Amino acid sequence: MDNLTITAILLGIVEGLTEFLPVSSTGHLILATELFGYDAAQWEVFNVVIQLPAVMAVVVLYWRTFWNVAVGVVKRERDALHLIRNVLIAFIPSAILGVLLKKRIDAMLETPIIVAWALIVGGIAILVIERLSKQGEYKPVEKLPVTKAFAIGVMQCLSMIPGVSRSGATIMGALSMGVNRKTAAEFSFFLAVPTMLGATVKQLWDHREEMAAHTSPVGWSEIAVGSVVSFVVALVVIKFFISFVARSGFAPFAWYRIVAGSVAMAWLLWT
Repeated sequence: MDNLTITAILLGIVEGLTEFLPVSSTGHLILATELFGYDAAQWEVFNVVIQLPAVMAVVVLYWRTFWNVAVGVVKRERDALHLIRNVLIAFIPSAILGVLLKKRIDAMLETPIIVAWALIVGGIAILVIERLSKQGEYKPVEKLPVTKAFAIGVMQCLSMIPGVSRSGATIMGALSMGVNRKTAAEFSFFLAVPTMLGATVKQLWDHREEMAAHTSPVGWSEIAVGSVVSFVVALVVIKFFISFVARSGFAPFAWYRIVAGSVAMAWLLWT
């Protein structure tokens, strides 16, 4: 097994472990790539694409919900249509900004020091929101008002800064609006599907020529390995995350972010 394959497996584990935790999977992938001695820019496509299989773990675990929604849409049932409406409305802000700010986002993805700062600031933000927010009662995602769904989508745009965390931005944004923890986590899971599908398609399209010509040092075989690993690991993490958050809240993840960001900052400044 060559070094690229081993790296793909390790990065797949990192992605599966962190995609649904409010600790930033993209940030961890960038830092891990640097730690392994690679140029983060060369692994940019890999780091984005392997997030989609991790997100697809949501479809597998919540397959009954997705099936019921699909059937409900065909039958034009109100709850199913409202769930789709809320997810699509929340997806719009990041879809628009992702296209408009593509170059700036790519530049940040190649700057590990931004990840360290974002981890620390994000950890502090989580502690503040956890302390000040008032948790509402549980409501299904389809019962969220359109205005709250859109506002959560706007908050998701913060995750374009590597290290902020897509799940962290959406969940904390929802909590600050009085949404129940479980509702916030579930909505973040559902919103991840169109968001990461769009990001993956765009990355593959933008890099289609170098991928087809096999000029990138990281090819389809590494992407395939990393994707399988991230999917399997994410299956386990999602169940753990929901039960853990229900018991302990988000503060442990906040402290982890602060410690990890501080260590990363010291390491990057030292080296």
